[in-house]
Amino acid sequence: MRFIFKTTYDQDIRLVKHGGQAFWYGLLGLALAAAPLLPEYYLSQLTFVCIYALVGVGLMLLTGYTGQISLGHAAFLAVGAYTEAVLQAKGVPLGVSLITAAALAGLAGIVIGLPALRLTGIYLAIATIAFGFIVQEVVTRWESVTRGNSGITLKPIAVAGFALDQEWQLYYLALGLLVLVMLGILNLLRAPTGRAFVAIRDSEISAQSMGINLARTKTAAFALSAAITGLAGALYAHKLVFVSPEQFNILLSIELAMMIFIGGIGSLHGAVYGAIFLIALPQLIAVAKDYLPAAIGHQTGLEPTVFGLIMVLVILFEPLGIYGRWLKVRHYLETFPLYKKDSFRRQKTFMKSERVR
Repeated sequence: MRFIFKTTYDQDIRLVKHGGQAFWYGLLGLALAAAPLLPEYYLSQLTFVCIYALVGVGLMLLTGYTGQISLGHAAFLAVGAYTEAVLQAKGVPLGVSLITAAALAGLAGIVIGLPALRLTGIYLAIATIAFGFIVQEVVTRWESVTRGNSGITLKPIAVAGFALDQEWQLYYLALGLLVLVMLGILNLLRAPTGRAFVAIRDSEISAQSMGINLARTKTAAFALSAAITGLAGALYAHKLVFVSPEQFNILLSIELAMMIFIGGIGSLHGAVYGAIFLIALPQLIAVAKDYLPAAIGHQTGLEPTVFGLIMVLVILFEPLGIYGRWLKVRHYLETFPLYKKDSFRRQKTFMKSERVR
């Protein structure tokens, strides 16, 4: 077992806590850098993982760290995707179009964040769902810009006259943006703004009593979360090469929300684990169909059924998701053979005795 004795405040806010973390993250970085050596299909799936993880990071900031529920994040994804598609058709450089997509999605986050300031829980969720329907209807009806149900086909990315039309190039772009955004969020969470987010999640009354401006902080959380999702939407558009309104429906928003709950709410690791799960699940179901009876394997709606069942099991038996289970496995390995079964009982008791609203 590793014991870390902290003697300075710098140790408490350091991103890399000890040499072991530096080693394993470095090894992971080398593995991700070498991913283009994989077959193109697997590399394509890794690109999707990076894009969905980017969405998960934005949603985790809002839901996991600020405690604001959103079931309309597909709308911000649509804003980013359509902004990128329209600007690319006009010949706007990639860097400018990505920043613009994030900025417009952030403005949309402010639009939904301001009216939702007095809403919590299920009422906030309903408001975000309504916003998602509004955005989907706008992109469907605004045919002069979005081409309605006909959709928009994107050309290959070009930077300084060079076409980025290879899968490995898009993968490196998505991976690089994901790493930069995650490092930025980690630093934000160590800053006063990030700590204000967490304080609001734990108790709005306590946060307000400490002088935190609830309206400004919640709006900032919505805007930043939407901006990150809009950036992911721009990459999503390039990955799919084609965008249309039906791609950004309520089911996608629900999948994104379930992604962070299954991955592990309140942790950036959970956003990545949830993205891996969301991309790997259809592949696992496709493989399992060959071993299932024909009456089950050929049923329509098998994937949503399995997804929903897993979601129920996670909520019942592992509220902290995949990352929470990994923490317990790691604790078991670190303390073996002195592991005690009740090591996490205090955590469960805390969750049950959470404050009553």
